[in-house]
Amino acid sequence: MILQRKMWINMIFKWKKFKNYRLMTKLIITYTLFTVIPMSLLGYIAYNQYTKSIEEQVGEYIPKVLDQANERINDQVGELRQLPDLLYNSTQVIEVLRKDSYQNKSSLLHDKFLINSYLMNTYINGGNSDILGVFILSKNRLFESSKIPYTGFEQKAIPFGQEMDLQGKQEIIFPSQTTLRFKNNPPYILLMKQITDTENRMNLGTIFIAVELTFIKNIVENLETVNKADIWLMDESGKIIYHTDPAKIGRVNADLIKYPNINGSFKTNTLKENKLISISRSGPNQWILADSVLLKNLTGKTDMVRYGTIIVFIVVVLLSIVFSLFLAWNVSRPIHRLSRLMKKVEKGNFDVDLPIESTDEVGVLAKSFNSMVLEIKDLIKQNYHIKLQQKEAELYALQSQINPHFMYNTLETIGMAVEEDEEEVVVEMVSLLGRMLRYSISNKEKIVTISQEVQHMKDYLTIQKIRFEDRIDFFVQEGIDTEKYYTPKFILQPIVENALKHGLDNLESVKIEVLISKNSSSLKSKEEAIFTISDNGPGIPESILLELNRYLESDPMGKRDSKFGLINVHGRLIMMFGAQYGLTITSEINKGTVVTISIPLLTKENMRENMDGGGEIE
Repeated sequence: MILQRKMWINMIFKWKKFKNYRLMTKLIITYTLFTVIPMSLLGYIAYNQYTKSIEEQVGEYIPKVLDQANERINDQVGELRQLPDLLYNSTQVIEVLRKDSYQNKSSLLHDKFLINSYLMNTYINGGNSDILGVFILSKNRLFESSKIPYTGFEQKAIPFGQEMDLQGKQEIIFPSQTTLRFKNNPPYILLMKQITDTENRMNLGTIFIAVELTFIKNIVENLETVNKADIWLMDESGKIIYHTDPAKIGRVNADLIKYPNINGSFKTNTLKENKLISISRSGPNQWILADSVLLKNLTGKTDMVRYGTIIVFIVVVLLSIVFSLFLAWNVSRPIHRLSRLMKKVEKGNFDVDLPIESTDEVGVLAKSFNSMVLEIKDLIKQNYHIKLQQKEAELYALQSQINPHFMYNTLETIGMAVEEDEEEVVVEMVSLLGRMLRYSISNKEKIVTISQEVQHMKDYLTIQKIRFEDRIDFFVQEGIDTEKYYTPKFILQPIVENALKHGLDNLESVKIEVLISKNSSSLKSKEEAIFTISDNGPGIPESILLELNRYLESDPMGKRDSKFGLINVHGRLIMMFGAQYGLTITSEINKGTVVTISIPLLTKENMRENMDGGGEIE
């Protein structure tokens, strides 16, 4: 009780003392207590929220940019992995690598000159400016060609030789793993692959291709990330393939196990300095592209804004509270608008546009947001267009499964055979037609075994041969196991139907040959199934052939003519497997036409990885 009385006495005493202060002093104290301090706290809170918003938006934006860069890097690496296969283009080089011994030194020097010249012309002067040098170790021989001087690639100093069993895979060697050094020490990686004699499956040696990391540097330099950021590329084990700091190339990132397994951004709080790290995992190599920036660098420009705000705030306090509120409203409006539009985008509404009213950080974010929304809209439209073309192609293929004229003519032939008591012919044609109908009407599976597709084609040709007798002859040669491999439905019957239609209209007899083979060329990374359909028909006039090839090379589904079933076949194949597959047509007047169909060699195991469109196995 006594203590409370003392407190009240002290407060009354201070209040009386405050009442005696000068008016200016009381205004300053009152303004400070009720305006300056609350506004200062509000400014501090607003600054923290603004910084947090910047971090979140940058954390969402950078991974998208990294994904695009990672895709470009994977495309470049995919091209580089095909470089060792250029060696097989020269039979002379392969013959030299097969040699085991030499009778004299001049013969060895001649072989070295031959191979070194080929390496120089094919790799160093072949148009790829990133290749620093090419080396081949084969049976105690060293063949080499380089763009710039080097040291350290002696035969005994390399821990990797021709006896290593790489099982057909390529290995990447980092500078830290070898003594090889080029002039001026450019950062590089060494691609290593065994050279295999394709005829007798023997190991001929090992090829090493030194590739400068310029292409990665050019890609990451174009990333629109914040200043003073570290960008690096590493494999699944954390070994650094490229780093903006060349001294770190070849090291292992021990912190990789702490990173999340998904793409995105996260902040670290266990290191000496907090960082915002963004990662992107994509491509067949599952390489990881990472971007790391100190949070203090990320908000560096906001610190300048903060200092300016303090000065402005002092001026505002001296001028008026109204001006302060107006300024705060001007600063916060773009951020609130951006946040509101982002919520609309999250709900699927992409018809938004954020006006760009400045070139500061908010303006940069508004520009990036608008670009991101436009890119997403374009991707959605593009994907919708591709899916629509696929559905149109499937519908067209479904409509073309059984030609009504073919059905009418076949039934008429069966009726005539019944009238003439040709029971065996009737039974055979009914069985063939029934099997064709079952194959056509069964639409669950888009992908079938090659044997099923060939049987459907044979049934069609057999029915036509019964109708036209000696005017039709056909031969089918199966060079692969057709029960093991798969193909899309209805790719052979439209081709032979087109050949018969034009052949019977112009010739007394038509002969069709179908060859099914496998292409295992070392120039392509994937094996192919090849269907070759040739006939002795009248051939295709040059003008029509040029028009067909123009359709096949441009947009066969967008410019499809319903009279050409083979254009539909080509369009469906390139949508399923890509532009490198499909049909090629060659023809000579009065000599015939050859249609070649190429698709990936499909098995149950590699079905998904080879198909862009998708399909189901029966």
